[in-house]
Amino acid sequence: MISDAYDLKLVDDVVYEVDCQMVQVKQGADIDIGANPSAEEGDEGVEDGVETVNNIAYSFRLTPTSFDKKSFLTYIKGYMKAVKAKLAETSPDDVTTFEKGAQAYVKKVVANFKDYEFYTGESMDPEGMIVLLNYREDGTTPYVVFWKHGLKEEKF
Repeated sequence: MISDAYDLKLVDDVVYEVDCQMVQVKQGADIDIGANPSAEEGDEGVEDGVETVNNIAYSFRLTPTSFDKKSFLTYIKGYMKAVKAKLAETSPDDVTTFEKGAQAYVKKVVANFKDYEFYTGESMDPEGMIVLLNYREDGTTPYVVFWKHGLKEEKF
């Protein structure tokens, strides 16, 4: 769902926040990394067939999904219960940290629910992690949130 190639910022020892950016992609072409075309004497116009996408959602094939507050609370309770059970098996020392941090973070999300967008992984597993998207205080810098204890590290 995410790579350590991005600048992962651990928050409350329970989630990773990752700044992302909107980029332009053209079917079958490389991703525009966001360079300033005017500084490079390029055309700033948008070509036909070019789409503006969130670089992380696009790169990791995250799909938008939607929740109302009630359905999100139902989902997150089940997800947190599953993560807690897995932690109890694999890393019991982390259960208390996870419980306290997750509860606090969920309260923050619920309090600002209208500010969040929700994404699911490529598998669209209804019991899998939902990635949260919000914007920094500047109102223009998007960031995504991943539950630390819901990620599994893979080496390539």
